[in-house]
Amino acid sequence: MSLVSGPGVAGNTSSLPNEIQLAISAHVSYIQSLDTRRDELEYWLTEHLRMNGLYWGLTSLHLLGRPDALPRHETIAFVLSCQKDSGGFGAASGHDAHLLSTVSAVQILVMVDAIDELDSKGKGSEGGKGGVELVGNYIAALQDRMTGTFRGDEFGEEDTRFIYAGFNALSLLHLLHLVDVPLAVLFIESCANFDGGYGVAPGAESHSGQIFTCLAALTIAGRIDMVNKDKLGRWLSERQVEAGGLNGRPEKLEDVCYSWWVAASLTMIGKLHWIDGDKLAKFILSCQDTENGGIADRAGDMVDVFHTVFGLAGLSLLGWEGLEPVDPVYCMPKKITERVLGTRV
Repeated sequence: MSLVSGPGVAGNTSSLPNEIQLAISAHVSYIQSLDTRRDELEYWLTEHLRMNGLYWGLTSLHLLGRPDALPRHETIAFVLSCQKDSGGFGAASGHDAHLLSTVSAVQILVMVDAIDELDSKGKGSEGGKGGVELVGNYIAALQDRMTGTFRGDEFGEEDTRFIYAGFNALSLLHLLHLVDVPLAVLFIESCANFDGGYGVAPGAESHSGQIFTCLAALTIAGRIDMVNKDKLGRWLSERQVEAGGLNGRPEKLEDVCYSWWVAASLTMIGKLHWIDGDKLAKFILSCQDTENGGIADRAGDMVDVFHTVFGLAGLSLLGWEGLEPVDPVYCMPKKITERVLGTRV
């Protein structure tokens, strides 16, 4: 496999300048190095993101065509060490369970084809329920049956991110029936704004990240039909700035992570062609460290695994040659979601 590649529409990329080629080998090495930096303060300050970080890194490796670059046994062992008796998962061993950590745990286990490990672990003995059902019941218990929304954890924070997280994990586990999907859809509908976008709650400002979570949840629920696609497409396409990157709200700076939130949303409503894909790709690639690997929010800033995965996922949506196709709803390799969920229109 070539170490550099370009957009599928661009043909031969060997003449492209180095700064607009994708440094696949460097990115793989960067992700592999992340768990070796235990002597650095930043490693411990980001422990609350450990499960999410593993999902971001593993997804990046899958998109780069290197799914086996992290040891499978150690990956599974870490995920299972973070599971609580409730069925939920914490960010790391010793952390409380949270829905965001739980959805990442489910996605990781799906990507390494290890969902069956949940049952074999023996956590699911309560009431005769298997481990997979225990996880599903933990998530279902976080839904507010009055409003349809979800809490992030037992302490009660609610917003549209958690509806998507719940739908994501439950659908991958084939347990979406455990929650009131129509009621959650009504809550999302109540978050729609005059500009076609969605916020964290009814009346909240439209934001690209929240729009993605609402569209993805509606797609999983089979209700993308309720979206005003033209109005929302206009708002989303206006997120592209002169530099080629995308922002989250009007008058904000461009950021690589919105290459995913905005482009995936446009993909779900069939409007990805409403932005300049070539300019976006060049912006993403200008933010990578071609020597040491990783992608930053903007050129010249420090790289991190969060922006690396969403930069790569954005390039994948654009059809960048050499990257695995990404599922715009789940931010996982499409071939994996199709294996688990079947081909979706």
